[in-house]
Amino acid sequence: MRYDIRLRLDHSYPAASDHVRNLLRLLPSDRPNQRVQRRLLTITPPPQERREMVDYFGNATTLVAWHRPVEAISFHLSVRAERIAVSAMDISPRLNALAPEVMAAGMAPDSPLHFRSPSPRIPPEPEIATFAQSVCQPGQTVREVVAALGQAIHSQMTFDAEATDVMTAPATAFAARRGVCQDFAQIMICGLRALGIPAGYVSGFIRTTPPPGMRRLAGVDAMHGWVMAWCGITQGWVEYDPTNAQWAGEDYITVAIGRDYADAAPVRGALRTAGAQSAAHAVDMVAL
Repeated sequence: MRYDIRLRLDHSYPAASDHVRNLLRLLPSDRPNQRVQRRLLTITPPPQERREMVDYFGNATTLVAWHRPVEAISFHLSVRAERIAVSAMDISPRLNALAPEVMAAGMAPDSPLHFRSPSPRIPPEPEIATFAQSVCQPGQTVREVVAALGQAIHSQMTFDAEATDVMTAPATAFAARRGVCQDFAQIMICGLRALGIPAGYVSGFIRTTPPPGMRRLAGVDAMHGWVMAWCGITQGWVEYDPTNAQWAGEDYITVAIGRDYADAAPVRGALRTAGAQSAAHAVDMVAL
């Protein structure tokens, strides 16, 4: 499935901010299940510094900085990308046979060895580990465990945009049973790692579908977060969305991956200002 995607991110500051420096992961790249035909990131006002690079995990990264006062910054993204359908066949090993395959993997950036241990935003959490273990059934394949845990988290959690923020720990969101896609994904990653399944965070876009009989509105699609899990040498990486209890298929476009949200955050940075800043975003993802 091919898409035209447009994103607008607006940041405004009550007092003009100087010495703003941002690290952006907004540009999708080619991946095994994805092809990018074109991409353009426009920034207003233009930064005094801008440098394009690729980080360790293969994410396109843009470093920008402003050295004069700015009251607002807008990021405009235009992308044409194709999501390639992958087989739904389960060719993963039993869960108890996964560990030797993990240890046999190399040390390339997409190696499962980078995604099996705790990371800065996802430390070990006993309650999540116990919950993940309670979901497993004897004899399940790794892919079956991934789906079972994702569905269990979806059934236990309530989507609530007011319950958490980007700094909320997985244990806090899980204890409240409330959160947003970032929380659903990081809770699932924590549980998978507790079971010995390497897992990471995926940031990207998801196409929304209007209710039957309703027309599709512009700007209502969203940036989203979901999970990548390694299911053995033969199966490789699969992607699951616990927020929607489904495999991440043709309605998804990946922007960045990492061990947790911090590695794949769309915008990170530092600034000097006074008062609270405001931000707004709109995404339009049109199937071609």
